[in-house]
Order: sequence, then C-alpha cells, then structure tokens
Amino acid sequence: MMARPIFSLTGMITLLFCLAAMVALALPVAVLVAHSVMAPDGSFTIAHYVAYAATPGLLRALSNTALLGGGVVLVVLPLAFIFAFGLERTVLPGKGMLAAAASLPLLVPSLLPALVLIYLFGRQGLLAPLLGGRTIYGFPGILLADAIAALPHAVIILRTALRAADARLYEQATLLGASGWRKFFTITLPGARYGLVSAALVVFALTITDIGAPKVIGDNFDILAIVIYKQVLGQQNFELGAVAAILLMIPSLLAIVIERAAAKRHAAVMSAKTRPLQPLPSPLRDRLVGTVCYGTAAAIVLMLVVCQLVALVCLWPYDLSLTWANYALDRFDGGGWAAVGNSALLAAMTAICGTSFAFAGAYVSERCKAGTFFRGLFSRLALLPAAIPGLALGLAYVLFFNDPANPLRGLYGTVAILLIANVTHYYTVAHLSAVGAVKAIDSELEAAAQMLGRNGLSVLLRVVVPMSAPVLLEIALYLFVNAMTTVSVVMFLYPPGFKLASIAVLAMDDAGDLAAAAAMGMMIFYVNLAVRLTGQWLFAHGHRVVGNRAPTRFVEAAI
Repeated sequence: MMARPIFSLTGMITLLFCLAAMVALALPVAVLVAHSVMAPDGSFTIAHYVAYAATPGLLRALSNTALLGGGVVLVVLPLAFIFAFGLERTVLPGKGMLAAAASLPLLVPSLLPALVLIYLFGRQGLLAPLLGGRTIYGFPGILLADAIAALPHAVIILRTALRAADARLYEQATLLGASGWRKFFTITLPGARYGLVSAALVVFALTITDIGAPKVIGDNFDILAIVIYKQVLGQQNFELGAVAAILLMIPSLLAIVIERAAAKRHAAVMSAKTRPLQPLPSPLRDRLVGTVCYGTAAAIVLMLVVCQLVALVCLWPYDLSLTWANYALDRFDGGGWAAVGNSALLAAMTAICGTSFAFAGAYVSERCKAGTFFRGLFSRLALLPAAIPGLALGLAYVLFFNDPANPLRGLYGTVAILLIANVTHYYTVAHLSAVGAVKAIDSELEAAAQMLGRNGLSVLLRVVVPMSAPVLLEIALYLFVNAMTTVSVVMFLYPPGFKLASIAVLAMDDAGDLAAAAAMGMMIFYVNLAVRLTGQWLFAHGHRVVGNRAPTRFVEAAI
C-alpha cells in the first residue's frame, strides 16, 4: 500500500503563491517597520518617532496631509455624487461622452493636472489675473490637482452604489405621495451611504499618498509623501523616511479596512428580487444636474486641451505659434523618447504578468481543495497591497532588496524589481476581479470536463480562461494604465539606464522645461488612450464571440 503524500501538488502550488506574496510584500513591509524602530546597533528604539515629533516641519507635514486629504474629500464627494447621479438617475443626452470624459484623468499621471494649473493660474499663467494677486501654488493647487485626479475613482464607486437601487421602493413612495426631494433624502441617500463612505475613504487614501501634484505645485506646503521623498532622495535618511512611510500607511490601512467593511454591508442589503430603477424625465432636475455634469466634463477636457496646446506652441502664453520643438524629447532631461518606450514596455509586462498571476492566484484560492491554511493566508495577503502607499512600498523594496544579506539582492537596480513592484502595488484590485470571474463559473463545468478525460490544466486553459476573457482583459487594461501613470512606487527603484515617462515629467519640471513635461505627459495619455480603445474593441469583439457560445460548448471544445 502506497503512503499518502504529505503535500499534494495543489497544496504545493498554494504554498508557492504564499511564498511569492511574502517575498513581494510581507517581508519588505516588515523590514520597513523594523527600520523605523531600529537603533544603529540593531536594538529596539522609538527614538526615530520622537525625533520626528520633535521636528516642527515634519510634524506640520502630518497635519498638512490630514488637511489636504479632508479638503479633497469635501470637494470631490459632492461633485462626484452629482456626476454619478446624472449618469444613473437622470435622462441626460450624451451620457457615454460624459462617462468617457470623467474617466480621462485615469489615463494621465496625477502631476499633469498640476502642470495645467500652473499654465493657467501660475505666476505667468493665462488666467492668473482672475486670482486677484493670490497664488495657486501650495495648498490650493494641490487641492485642485488631486481633486481632478481622484474624481474618476469616486464617480465609479458612486455609480455602482446608485445603480443598485430598487425601483419598487420609489414606486411605493410615489403611491404614498412622497415628493422628489423626500424620496431623495429618505431613499436615495440612505441607499448610497456605503458608496459615499467608500468613495470618501478611497479619495482620502489616494490624496494623502500622491507625490506628483505636491511635487509639481506644492511649493512649501509639505505633506508626508514629500517628507519621504526629501528624507530618502535628498538626505539619505532612511530611518526618518521609514517613520514617515509608517505614518502614511496607518490612515491608508484604516481607510481600506473601513471601506471593505462598508462594501460588505452594502452587498448584504442587495436582494435577488431587486428591480433596476429606470429614470424618468424631470426637466428642472435634469437641467440642474446636467449643468454640473457638462461643466465638469468640459473642465476635464479643457485640462487636456490646454496641456496639448502648451506642448505645441513656442512659449505659452506669449508666443502661440505652433512648433514640434517640445516633442524633441531627447533634447531634455528625463530619458527622452526612450522613456516612453520603456514605460510602455514595463506597462505591457505588468499587464501580462500581473493578469496571469492574479488569475492563477484567484483560481488556486477558490478552486484548489488542498492547503486550506495557505489558501486563507494567500487570500489575506492579496488584500494587503491596497493599504500600502506606493512610496512606502518603494522604500520598503529599497531597504529589503538592497540589503547585502538578502540573497535576492541581484534584483535591485533591474527592470525585474520595477515589474514586481508594479504588480504588487496594484494586485488587490486585479485579484478581487479575478476572484469574481472564477466564482462566476460553475464548478460543475470543470467537473464535467475532467470526467470526460481532461486534466485540470487543460480545463483551466480551455474552459475557465476563455469564459473569463472579458474580465482578464479589463484586469490587463487596469494594470497597463496604472503602470504607465504611476510615479510613487517606481520613484526609488528605476535603474539609471531605464528611465520612465512618468518620472521624466518630474525631471523636466525640476529642470524648468514645463512645455516638454506637458509633451511627455500627453504622450503617456495617448499611449494609454490607444491601448484603452484597443481593449474596448477587443472587449466588444470577445463579448460577441463569448456571448454566442453557451457554457456547455466551451466544455465540448475542451474535449
């Protein structure tokens, strides 16, 4: 009688996924925490935290961060709610164009809105006289730039919350004689309250962890992200940088925990009997909401138009004659056209590797029966990247992978570490999307294919993957766009010979080449737009192919 193996194949695979998550995330973060409480002799100390608290400028950065996060939430949340309300609860023409305009800031780095604000309202800005002698630099500029960058995220969350309304509640309220405002305050707002909480927390977390806008337009308004940047790159003080990173992680972690709890409670109130609400025309409501929606969309489009004009004129706003000189990117600091190619290459690698790993990890955690402990551990580790700011993760990678005692030190200073950092940083959303795709496929289809002689790998590749293709494409597009636009997670990691476009925009801004920075930012936008449009075409084509094939036909094809 043969002895039963201690570890099955699926159990070993699950263990490997856990080890990968430990190396890519848990161990670097642990090293970051250790550096914040470690004395030069290796003993435990809180001296670094005491030194941080005793430094007025650093302590002020902490309060500035909270002020900025709260201010952006107060600006974005009402605007995003009205915009989402207009898309889901009103009868407005051109909703597709409005939704597309609202998503445009996702395709550019967060520092691009800051550049546009400088060109419009800076010291030599075209609209600077409208400020009456006041300046856009500092808190006002960061507030507006981060509000533009965070708006699409809030709109997406709130559209989902408003789309989940039950039409039966509104019908009953109408029969009882409730007015439109009463239905809004007693049904609409309570029904969307968890979406509002989630949007507020996500916007707050995105704002306090952003480095692009504060670096470009922040002037002397320091926040924690700038402190980390200055302590690490400016002063090589990794201990105080680690303290600032930990302080930045705490509110991000709390925000994600609260957001997940709110999302679960919101999901729990949904019912299979829920009937979607179809909005009816209301002239006054539609005109008021439409004014806000069209005005916001026009402002976003204007941002990109101004940025493109700046990149195409000789000297904004004094010499508006057209020129291609600003697109001669090789003449400026930052890496030139090679930086655009490098970013596109890294983004493509991130999309391919991240999607593959996320889907494989989701399949292992949801379908494998063996290794229950490791499956649970991996599922929890997969949620952790959402709570780790990009700057904190980048600094953690420096401290972990650059350690001479680390056998993986050879990865430091290579493109591989950029790939690992990008996949890790954006892994949570990819993993949750992949889990949803795997759960949507009836496990009986896989069991039927296996009974007909196909092994697990064949079933995965020929049944599960084709049926999940639309979700996999969305994950790949999400990873590509974020890898193209990210600044924070790669700021400390990119090798000298592999410059990136988003970092090049910062370098050009530091050198005073703002027009070239605008040109580089627009190249990032055009690459992302082309990839996104291609993805939408593939999605529509694949949806027609998949939609015309019943699930059983995938099993037949696998046989």
